[in-house]
Amino acid sequence: MKRLLTTALLTMAVLTPHANAADTRVELPFQELVNSPEARAAGIDGSVRFYLAGQKTPTVVSRFGEDVTNKKTNGVGKSDAESCRWVALSALKALQEGAKDRGANAVIDIVSYFKKNEFRSATNFECHAGGIMSGVAFKATYAKVK
Repeated sequence: MKRLLTTALLTMAVLTPHANAADTRVELPFQELVNSPEARAAGIDGSVRFYLAGQKTPTVVSRFGEDVTNKKTNGVGKSDAESCRWVALSALKALQEGAKDRGANAVIDIVSYFKKNEFRSATNFECHAGGIMSGVAFKATYAKVK
């Protein structure tokens, strides 16, 4: 009996992460998020501008290198869109701080970079939502623009 119980518990431990690891790809509008009241509440203060790859940008005066941010958030009890917006704001906040640290006023050429796979869009970002966690990864370049 003890052996059967141990086997059952081990089987559940191995299979449970796979059962909860649903991976739904979600695309959401980027500019709508950046301009939202939630963005301001999250600390996106407008001092750094954000531009997706393929989006028209002002003249670039100088570049300060690339960066990657990879954020996760708890998705329990939230819709995929809600958890994706929340985690994307966390990623943008990290890029904003990186830009300020480097003296940049913009983050340009932003691409979604989930599991090192680039998704390029001039309008949307990509998020992966699961049963427990949602994640957003961005790869971008810090820059000073006119």
